[in-house]
Amino acid sequence: MSVRTRDSLGGRAAIVGIGATEFSKDSGRSELRLAVESVRAALADAGLTPADVDGLVTFTMDTSPEITVAQACGMGELSFFSRVHYGGGAACATVQQAALAVAAGVAEVVVCYRAFNERSGRRFGSGVRHREPSAEGTALGWTLPFGLLTPASWVAMAAQRYLYTYGLTPEDAFGPVAVTARRHAAVNPAAYFHDRPITRADHAASRWIAEPLRLLDCCQETDGGQALVVTSVERARDLPQPPAVVTAAAQGAGRAQEQMTSFYRDDLTGLPEMSVVARQLWRGSGLAPADIDVGILYDHFTPFVLMQLEEFGFCAPGEAPAFVAEDRLPLNTHGGQLGEAYLHGMNGVAEAVRQLRGTSVNQVPGAARTLVTAGTGVPTSGLVLTADRAADRAADRDVDRDADGALARAADGATERATEG
Repeated sequence: MSVRTRDSLGGRAAIVGIGATEFSKDSGRSELRLAVESVRAALADAGLTPADVDGLVTFTMDTSPEITVAQACGMGELSFFSRVHYGGGAACATVQQAALAVAAGVAEVVVCYRAFNERSGRRFGSGVRHREPSAEGTALGWTLPFGLLTPASWVAMAAQRYLYTYGLTPEDAFGPVAVTARRHAAVNPAAYFHDRPITRADHAASRWIAEPLRLLDCCQETDGGQALVVTSVERARDLPQPPAVVTAAAQGAGRAQEQMTSFYRDDLTGLPEMSVVARQLWRGSGLAPADIDVGILYDHFTPFVLMQLEEFGFCAPGEAPAFVAEDRLPLNTHGGQLGEAYLHGMNGVAEAVRQLRGTSVNQVPGAARTLVTAGTGVPTSGLVLTADRAADRAADRDVDRDADGALARAADGATERATEG
């Protein structure tokens, strides 16, 4: 997808398998094992074997290299392997990379994966630690002396500006996002916060992390793995699961982009990188906000969910809190990273697939078009996934043929009985 022209990727690849480990706070096993378990589960879901895989995509932050995962899973030769930068911003881009490889004929079956012990191992929320010298580390030198050491503190700067600009309180603005996520997680057996919904009062009473962000504005820390299987739409139609067609895929970085510390922009109340993604997705899919049945928006912090809704045009600037409070769009129906698990957004892609299959625990009736986004505040990515209407039409034709055959057999039977009579 180009920022200027429509690409030819849409409709050429589909997600056909999803698999995950349990989501926990202490997995008790290596990140490689978590990756392998999730990859094998996704392949089983797709009705494929490790021998079918010839491509792998993951995050630059993942500790399990593609060739190591291939070896541990029992895969054969690989013709494509790739990694995407910028933490959670890579989630949807892994699927884009896989779809590009499939569409170009570079690979036939590509698995995207992300696995980590983010609670029992390296905790991203603990903030900046010693790093090897890098351009990114040097850039952080402009903010670290002022105490901005953690992701929550970086987001708090933009969140405070959002509240000031639109005359909102943290409780009214951010509370609806947290409550919505936990409401959905409460009925999701896979969610860490299963059976534990919260109220607006619970949100308002939770402790400050970095004002104006409270504990319940921040995503959890999770051990686990998630994998997705991508292949061509044509091959997908011969596999067991209904395909989730990659109708549009995009990456985006804005002007003056940094990693969560883009404080030198003209305006801190939006997410320009997500605007770049939004423009591409709407153009590539031919859809508009009103066409989307389910939104799976990256929710590492509640304020950035609001800004995403506004960047995508679901509502005007400053109107997202009311939009969420009024449930105008089914949002993060798995519970999101606030309620289900923090898997760098990969579990959100899986939920979009479940919605299109009709198997979500919070199923939206007739869901056929889903929007998925990746990490915000960093260079990011997004997807529009849709149900395979061609497959639906083929199934309808099969039903029609079966019905016609049954009518013909019934007519033949009636003729025979009449003749015998």
